[in-house]
Parts: sequence; C-alpha cells; structure tokens
Amino acid sequence: MAQRCAVVTGGARNIGQAIGRRLQQDGYRVVALDIVAPEEPSLQADARIVDLSDAAAAGEALAAIAADLNVTCLVNNVGIVAPALFDDVAIADFDRLMHLNVRAAVLAAKALVPAMRRAGGGRIVMNTSRVTLGKEARTLYSATKGALQAMARTWALELAKDGITVNCVAPGPIATSVFWKNNPPDSDYTKTLMAGIPLGRLGLPEDVANAVSFFCDEKASFVTGQTLFVCGGVTVG
Repeated sequence: MAQRCAVVTGGARNIGQAIGRRLQQDGYRVVALDIVAPEEPSLQADARIVDLSDAAAAGEALAAIAADLNVTCLVNNVGIVAPALFDDVAIADFDRLMHLNVRAAVLAAKALVPAMRRAGGGRIVMNTSRVTLGKEARTLYSATKGALQAMARTWALELAKDGITVNCVAPGPIATSVFWKNNPPDSDYTKTLMAGIPLGRLGLPEDVANAVSFFCDEKASFVTGQTLFVCGGVTVG
C-alpha cells in the first residue's frame, strides 16, 4: 500500500479530526471531507469542503478524490444526532439523518472500493455508536447507526475476497462539542450518565481514533465484520 491515502468523512472536528490526526501518524495521507474546513493545520491541505448530505455534491467530490489519489482506507465518520423522545420524533428528520449518516457511507464506499480492489486490499471503518444497544431519545440516530453496523457485516462478507476488511467502532460517551450540546453538564441526566461510566471518566476523541487506527492497520488483516465498543465499560452487563 505505497503512498497510502485515507478518506475521513466528517473529518473537520471532534472525533473525525482526531481520527485524521492519528491516521497521519500511522503514515496515511488523509483527506477530510466536511461541510467546514478542519481546525487541525495538518489536515487542511488535502481537505475537501462538501455537504455530504447532498448526493450530487458528495458524489462529485468522491469521484475527484478517486481519480486523483490512491485511497486504500475509508472511515465513514460523519453523522448528526437530532435527539428526541418517541412522541417528539419529527418524521421530517428521518431523511435528513439517513441521507447524511447512511447514504454518504454508501456513496463513499461505491466511489472508493474500486481503487482498493486495484491496490489488492483496503480498510473500511464505520463510526457507529453504543446507542445501537438502546438509548432513550435516539430513535432516528440509533436507526442510522444500526444500519451502518448491519451494512458493515454484509460488506465484510462481500468484500473479503478483495482483501478489504469492514469493521465498526462504536463510541460510548465521548467528550466532544456535540456531546456537551446534547448533554448539558449541569443537568441531572448528564451527572447520572457520567457517574455510571465504570472507568470513571468520559472518553476522548483520541480513544476512538486509536480503535480506528487498529482496524486500519495492515496487521488487522484477519479482522472483519466486527464492532468494537469504545465506551468506558457502559455497554457491559
């Protein structure tokens, strides 16, 4: 995999940015796709600003990357939450979350898998979530992340013959701007949530990035179709 290149969707902030930095440390040239420019200077040169919820714009950007670069790693990280209890779920949000969280992953894989096949192998990692095991106020978000996990298992079977592994990293409570927006630090709910983490702390974006790094490593070539929960122990029991 000479001159390895990785594409990270939603790579400009938070977990996506940490993933991009870690993959750079691992020797990848990283292209961050996001609706805004990355904060991290090392990610800015190859970044592409694109609205991944726009199928035409996303397809155009991905086609250009596939034509210009030898992409052997794809991290489908982009996602939005739209928290709401069942009675408050807005049907209008369904397409919005599905288009960004799931359709963008399909578009990216369809565009980049051919290059992985030509290279003799590759890595696809889905950033999903512990909400796939159940969490209040996450009807639509859990549906999208569950879809990614199910899709990853299917792709793992279909792409194995091409030397392409497909795995998922499922974060638990991670200290990002999105987490604090959806979980105000002074709320009783957030205090209870944090008290229930067996390891006694919130996760960091770098904790997720380290797990992604493992799946993207050449030494992980015999691991596919798996989901690794990076959750401080909250999914245990």
